[in-house]
Amino acid sequence: MFQKFVILFFVFSLLLAACSNPLQGLSPAPWEPVAGDADLSRGEVFLTEKEIQVETSDPAQYLLFLSGTLPTPCHQLRLTVSEPDEKNQINVEAYSVFDPSEVCIQVLESFEENIPLGSFSSGSQITYTVLVNGQSVGQFVP
Repeated sequence: MFQKFVILFFVFSLLLAACSNPLQGLSPAPWEPVAGDADLSRGEVFLTEKEIQVETSDPAQYLLFLSGTLPTPCHQLRLTVSEPDEKNQINVEAYSVFDPSEVCIQVLESFEENIPLGSFSSGSQITYTVLVNGQSVGQFVP
């Protein structure tokens, strides 16, 4: 009886492992730069809302909410987020990439994204400033 249980448990474990995606959570976010971007042209992003958000956890997780529009549906949003520099500034660069040879309808494409800024231990008494394309969004003290 015990041997059947062990075999059944082993088979069930294998089936469960086969159904899981080992790369889940490891794929880049749709806004992260990729190798093929070097072959594309760089374009604008029109930001309408920028807000620092905090998820209550230990340590706290900070996010940057961005919403806005891209010039066309063929433009792809790209964001780069730097680590805090010596002035405790987190710089976020927002831009788009597109293939100039692609024919595209001329209509604005809306987007909303939550961008992780990182986790910071509370009680550090360090003020962090978040900048998007060189403009201050706000500050937070973990």
